[in-house]
Amino acid sequence: MAFRGSYEHTLDDRGRVALPARYRHEFAEGVVLTLGEDGCIEAYTPSGFAEMSDLAAAEPVTTLYGRRSRRRFDAQSWDTELDRQGRILIPAKYREAAALEGPVMIAGRRECLEIWSPQRWERELREATAASSAGPESGE
Repeated sequence: MAFRGSYEHTLDDRGRVALPARYRHEFAEGVVLTLGEDGCIEAYTPSGFAEMSDLAAAEPVTTLYGRRSRRRFDAQSWDTELDRQGRILIPAKYREAAALEGPVMIAGRRECLEIWSPQRWERELREATAASSAGPESGE
């Protein structure tokens, strides 16, 4: 499954947000949240998270980089599930780190859904557009 598109949703006062209806069936087995490096929250299916975790673990655990890669990805993850209304609970520390309150943007990023504050999402879109116009040599 390739996640794509962007969707406007609202975080309720308990920290829950509905996932886009078209993708809810993909998360029937659960949802794994992790803090994204770009200021958002990433929502993976369990199998998608396992694939990304394997990539983070590509460097041997015997190296400092290998251990830190695992810690950054695996230790900052949170298992949750959809409720009957198709919502997930986002822990308070994740909401704070991603500056989520009220309206949120949920964006598909092929391997996961990203949950953004609208302000950060707009900034990211501008930067992504500028970077893609400049070509691959201008990015990281």
